[in-house]
Amino acid sequence: MRLVRFLVDDRIRYGIVEGDEVRELLRPFFERLVPMGAVRPLGEVRLLAPTRPSKMLCVGLNYRDHAEEMGKPIADEPVLFMKPTTALAAHREPIVYPKMAGRVDYEAELAVVIGRRCRSVAVEEADDFILGYTCFNDVTARDLQSKDGQWTRAKGFDTFGVMGPWIETDPGDTSRLTVTSRLNGDLRQQSTTGQLIFSCRDLVAWASRIMTLEAGDVIATGTPAGIGPMEPGDQVEVEVEGIGTLTNPVVAESDEGAEAVTVL
Repeated sequence: MRLVRFLVDDRIRYGIVEGDEVRELLRPFFERLVPMGAVRPLGEVRLLAPTRPSKMLCVGLNYRDHAEEMGKPIADEPVLFMKPTTALAAHREPIVYPKMAGRVDYEAELAVVIGRRCRSVAVEEADDFILGYTCFNDVTARDLQSKDGQWTRAKGFDTFGVMGPWIETDPGDTSRLTVTSRLNGDLRQQSTTGQLIFSCRDLVAWASRIMTLEAGDVIATGTPAGIGPMEPGDQVEVEVEGIGTLTNPVVAESDEGAEAVTVL
């Protein structure tokens, strides 16, 4: 089942994708799903990020092939960092290339969406707290990451936490999904979640031992080998098998400088 947030008449609504249509829900899908009679063509609604999380947790160097690519050892526990909610961007929204950055990279990822509040979850119980999965682009200012020696600035710019187009509640076996990125239609990354060092269940359990996870929170599980730069005018796609494709244009920050964005 594919769950979406969308905008109609300046109101945020929730729905279930049924083929080329969206059936509206009475209330957010973190509560009981109550379908309504209203059905809209999918192509005529503005899709928002499928969740408005209290936090976006990300995992560094969680693919064996990416760790090798970066010359890093295999971690013995997850490396967690956070993106601010102001970094959130949706399917087809532009990724803004900051003037401050010299190199901005795409990072294709599978992300877990938490379905209900939890703390200190056992690995074997993690599925009970997962609503579903979505595509994620962990956009990174690579030169600033190296310069700072930590990741907050490099990964925290507005529009650097891209997710969508929807939440898929059952994408299949999450240990065998293909994760792909394309830049202007050219293949850049392609690997499988079989390369993950820590599984989706491991990450939910680990993160919940550190902090309370709220309904709608997101854990981006890491990116495979093949990361690389993108430029204003490019289009980047992140595809995860069983979920769909997240597509975004890249635009330059305006000459007037960055402005605050409205995150819906």
